[in-house]
Amino acid sequence: MPGIVVVGAGQAGASVVAKLRALNYQGEITLIGEEPAPPYQRPPLSKKYLLGEMDLERMYLRPESFYAEQSIDLRLNEEVTSIVPGAKEVTTTNHTIEYDHLVLATGSVPRTLPATMGGDLDGVYLVRGLSDVDAMAPEFKEGAHVLIVGGGYIGLEAAAVAAKKGLKVTLIEMADRILKRVASPETSDYFRDIHQSHGVEIRENTGLERLVGNGRVTGAHLADGEELDVDFVIVGVGIDPATQLADMAGVEVENGIKTDEFCRTSDPFIWAAGDCASFLFRGQRVRLESVPNAHDMAECVAENIMGAEKTYVAQPWFWSDQYDIKLQISGLNTGYDHVITRPDGKGKGVSFWYFKGDELLAVDAVNEPRAYMVGKRLIDAGKSPSPDQIADTGLELKTLLKA
Repeated sequence: MPGIVVVGAGQAGASVVAKLRALNYQGEITLIGEEPAPPYQRPPLSKKYLLGEMDLERMYLRPESFYAEQSIDLRLNEEVTSIVPGAKEVTTTNHTIEYDHLVLATGSVPRTLPATMGGDLDGVYLVRGLSDVDAMAPEFKEGAHVLIVGGGYIGLEAAAVAAKKGLKVTLIEMADRILKRVASPETSDYFRDIHQSHGVEIRENTGLERLVGNGRVTGAHLADGEELDVDFVIVGVGIDPATQLADMAGVEVENGIKTDEFCRTSDPFIWAAGDCASFLFRGQRVRLESVPNAHDMAECVAENIMGAEKTYVAQPWFWSDQYDIKLQISGLNTGYDHVITRPDGKGKGVSFWYFKGDELLAVDAVNEPRAYMVGKRLIDAGKSPSPDQIADTGLELKTLLKA
C-alpha cells in the first residue's frame, strides 16, 4: 500500500519519520538518502568531527537500529531519478515507490568553484558531508598551508580547526568584511580579532582569480595579482537550496521550494522542510539554514500530514563554535538599522543586539548564554526592550522578561 516517502536523510528527513511514528502513523514510511551513512548531525563535521573529537556513531541522530525497530524503510546510497506527481510515484536508482504523501527534505548544495578557476583540481574540498570531511582530514598536518575561500561561518569554523592543528591558514573574502551577509560589523570585528590572535591571516576585499596545479592544487592567483603557494584549499562560498527534484515534479520554486503556512507545496500531496524550503516570515519569503528550523519544520509537516492543519511559526536560532568561543544567535537581523553592544561586565563575553528603530530583531551572544536566553525569549514573545535599556549594563537582563 502507498505510504509516506521522504526524500533526503538529513536532519529534516529524520525528524519527519520519527515524528510520524511518535504520532502513531501506522502506514508505510520510506526514507531515502544518497549517502551510505544513516542520518547524522552535520554541524560537528567542520568542528569536532574534523578535530577528531567526535566519532561517527556519536554523530548519528538516532541509533541505526531505530529505523528497523520503527518499521521505517531506510534506503541509503539511493538517488531519486524521477518524480511523477500524477501517478504519485518516486523512482530511485533501484526502485519505484508509490506514495500518498511525499516530503522533500533535500537540503542544500554547496556552491563550487568552476573548473576554469581550478575547482576540479585534487586537493580542493567542500564541507558538505562525511565523505568530504573524511577526504580532507589527512591534509590537516602541522605546518601545511591551507587556503580557505569564503569568510562565512563554514570558512571560519574550518579556519579555527586548522589553526588549532598547527596549520598555516590564509582566509580570503571577496566582500569588505567577513560574515557580511549574516552579521553586523561589530560581530565581524570580534571574530576577525579572534582569528588573527590565533595566527589566521584574513584578507578581506580579496577575490580569487584561479587555483593552479598539475592535477593537484599547488597555488592560488588572487585577484590583486598576488600568488600564494598552498597545500590544499577549502571552499566555503555559500549554499543553494536543492530544488532539482521539485522542478522535476513541477512544484513551485521561489527562493527554495515554496511552501504555504502549513509547509505544503503547490502540490497538495507534496511537502517540504529544512534548508530546501522557503516560507513567509514577517512578510518576506525566507529560508533558514539551521538545524532547529529543519527539525521544527519537519515535525510540523508530520503533524499536518496527520491532519493537524498547524501553522508553522519559525523561531530562528543558530550557533557557531570557533576555538573556545560559542556564538549563539536568536532571531533574524534582516533590515536592522543599528546595533547595541553589551559587554557582560566580566570580560568573558559580549552580545550584539540588532534593532530596527525600537524593534528588537536579533541577538548575537558570544560566550554570553544569559544574553542569548533573554534575547531569545523576548524575540519569540514579540517583545522589544528599548535600545537604552540594553545599553545600560547596570540593568539586570532578566528583569526585561517581567516587563
